[in-house]
Amino acid sequence: MFFTKPEYKIAKILTQKGLIVSTAESCTGGLISSRLTDVSGSSAFIKENYVTYANEVKSKLLNVSQETLNTQGAVSEQCAREMAQGLFIQTKCDIALCITGIAGPTGGTPEKPVGTVFISIKNKDLLLVKKFNLNPRLKRTKMKYAFSQKALEFLLEFLKTI
Repeated sequence: MFFTKPEYKIAKILTQKGLIVSTAESCTGGLISSRLTDVSGSSAFIKENYVTYANEVKSKLLNVSQETLNTQGAVSEQCAREMAQGLFIQTKCDIALCITGIAGPTGGTPEKPVGTVFISIKNKDLLLVKKFNLNPRLKRTKMKYAFSQKALEFLLEFLKTI
């Protein structure tokens, strides 16, 4: 059971293919990075991960535009795209995995309720973004874990196609 967690499958594929992944996390606060580094030998496929919780850090480290933050918000498809593009350039990784969302219990709006998350993945050929709406009644720690699970499942799905 332990080795059926997506992080172990991801580790195997990344190691076999000699790929490096970097992460930039907002709403999960480093949980994706933590889960990936739970795998022994993770230094073979992880070099640089960021927690970019504040908007100014998204701009400073990942080059997310102020216009995007002002008009679309930090929790948006465009922000997730810019996070992935910036992370890919900044870290020179093979695969950039980014996440931004509303973990709650506060912060939601009718347009972007608690449980809204955007996950982006970029490699040299593709930039993909997926939006998920999770149960807004999940407690914050469970929401963060669910967000991290969605991100790792998306990464695993992506790795199986390259």
